[in-house]
Amino acid sequence: MSNAKLGDVNDSERKCPVMHGGLTATGSTNMDWWPEALNLDILHQHDTKTNPMGDDFDYREAVKSLDFDELKKDMIALMTDSQSWWPADWGHYGGLMIRMSWHAAGSYRIADGRGGASTGNQRFAPLNSWPDNVNLDKARRLLWPIKKKYGNKLSWADLLVFAGTVAYESMGLKTYGFAFGREDIWHPEKDTYWGAEKEWLAPSDERYDDVETPDTMENPLAAVQMGLIYVNPEGVNGKPDPLKTALHVRETFARMAMNDEETVALAAGGHTVGKCHGNGSAERLGPDPEGADIVEQGLGWMNHETRSIGRDTVSSGIEGAWTTHPTQWDNGYFELLLNYDWELKKSPAGAEQWEPIDIKEEDKPVDVEDPSKRYNPIMTDADMAMKMDPIYREISEKFYNNPDYFSEVFAKAWFKLTHRDLGPKVRYIGPEVPQETLIWQDPVPAGSTSYDVDALKASIAGSDLTVSEMVSTAWDSARTFRGSDLRGGANGARIQLAPQKDWEANEPEKLAKVLSVLKPLAEAAGASLADTIVLAGNVGVEKAIEAAGFSVDVPFAAGRGDATDDMTDADSFAPLEPQADGFRNYLPKDYVVKPEELLLDKAQLLGLTAAEMTVLVGGMRVMGTNYQSTAHGVFTGSAGSLTNDFFTTITDMQYTWKPTSKSTYGIVDRVSGEQVYSATRVDLVFGSNSILRSYAEVYAQDDNKEKFVKDFVSAWTKVMNADRFELQA
Repeated sequence: MSNAKLGDVNDSERKCPVMHGGLTATGSTNMDWWPEALNLDILHQHDTKTNPMGDDFDYREAVKSLDFDELKKDMIALMTDSQSWWPADWGHYGGLMIRMSWHAAGSYRIADGRGGASTGNQRFAPLNSWPDNVNLDKARRLLWPIKKKYGNKLSWADLLVFAGTVAYESMGLKTYGFAFGREDIWHPEKDTYWGAEKEWLAPSDERYDDVETPDTMENPLAAVQMGLIYVNPEGVNGKPDPLKTALHVRETFARMAMNDEETVALAAGGHTVGKCHGNGSAERLGPDPEGADIVEQGLGWMNHETRSIGRDTVSSGIEGAWTTHPTQWDNGYFELLLNYDWELKKSPAGAEQWEPIDIKEEDKPVDVEDPSKRYNPIMTDADMAMKMDPIYREISEKFYNNPDYFSEVFAKAWFKLTHRDLGPKVRYIGPEVPQETLIWQDPVPAGSTSYDVDALKASIAGSDLTVSEMVSTAWDSARTFRGSDLRGGANGARIQLAPQKDWEANEPEKLAKVLSVLKPLAEAAGASLADTIVLAGNVGVEKAIEAAGFSVDVPFAAGRGDATDDMTDADSFAPLEPQADGFRNYLPKDYVVKPEELLLDKAQLLGLTAAEMTVLVGGMRVMGTNYQSTAHGVFTGSAGSLTNDFFTTITDMQYTWKPTSKSTYGIVDRVSGEQVYSATRVDLVFGSNSILRSYAEVYAQDDNKEKFVKDFVSAWTKVMNADRFELQA
């Protein structure tokens, strides 16, 4: 009962018609009340109810009818169409648009493939309000007339990246190409972990075991502080030290899939044009977009006290341009960086920045509004790292002495930066898609579709492979798929190549045995090994279905190809190695994160719903597919049959559960007191979590045995075909 007195609430509050908490942010959520509960929200995000376009809209088809030439003309015209409410520096919006595109794409990280520009997520919190994204809301508003004109044929996700690419072209760079095809989301991503800090720009120490050792940064993070895209431009924790900063730049860019040469090219190319803004006091800026008053209409960082546009804009706090001609693509970055000595200075906003000593007047960039005024160029601590770090210095000098090579490397690095999370080349759309196939695109040759599938299926069924071996191998091949950046999957049969063939989770000895049986069958049939592995998994599932007393065919689509070592960047596949897999009860060590949370992460990357995750775990258990054939969760006396025994057991009150070790549990018969089965937390969560138990109860019902089989087949096929983008077009 409330302790509040009647007089504590005024009449208007008592009569308020809004259900506070249920519909607004004023109430507590279930996670507020029970913070240790398993949060299934990441499996339910981007529900069709959030999408205003309707089920019939297919963006990837709509964009094909876009007038690409007209769009580019409009984009080029926009670059120099300066608006009084947010005027362009030197009359050119190129620098602003490039920063917007870069910060949309630059949030990508290789550890889990999340982040990046492929969903248009920069429109929403937290990204729209990150400190590093100050005033990028203005760039998106400047693009609105373009988006309005081309409408449904042009997604925000494509537009945000295209803007920066066109900006470079308009300033003289020969770009490498561009691909359309990114589909918008309609509410913020809930699955991306940006860090545990409770405040923006908290000290870097909070995400490192030792900030002096950059590779101790917490995985899967890549940026050095909460709210930054890469590194702190003033130095580690805001303390200038270019050599220390270089180490953090190297680690950060590596976690974003870039090598040293690409890193220098991107740092230099990004700072060849545009400027930093810090000619004023950041304290006068209003709240970020997500926290601003309703009258700001989604804009943030507004300064209503003094002039805050043009030369008086404040964004990063650093003030100045990097080059003499900031609206031209040239070699000016290296010319100034390498030919002058630099010293630390303070910007008008109080930020640490480097400025040249005794610079020639003609080498100074002019004021953004008054060309009769010139100011010192600036460098950030990360820029100085390109000069002072020995490895970066060598690359910088190479670029300085060969401008054409620099332009070529940058153009490809920019393309990689803006396309890494778009997925395989088969998903690229538009007239500017490059012909060249790049190693980071994980190429896979087309596979045959003309072989006799039924004959191959019969050969597999006649082999001595068990249901467990066939199903486990197919699962291991397909489970590498990540919906975050569309990498991995069964297509390519990279499970036979390094590094995947040696991953502990793939049980190398058993894998080698299975492949030794399947390879000759594939060759004899004229099929790819990739197809044969998946088909073998289907055979195993069908055998398990038959053993359960049902007859259900598992769909199969031929056409997968086999990648080779030459087509595979082995190092780039290392992050795809399973650190845990709840579907096979694989947990090599105890993590800080609970096993059931790791299961959710894997399910989300595979694109599964909570119900699909549930049916797959239950089916995989009774088919005996656990890692190293452990008995945990195999709640059946007929392993190898696709029965609903997992669910009938976990919902049966005949049993009680007791811990047997730190990570395992026993299921004990209440009458006899004997342990009947064993389990892990991943197994038990389907009985303990109220939402997952509701699904388990559906599949435990006497009238849903066949539904369980059919739902398993549907979810299984979804995983096997997750990377068959040509089937989804």
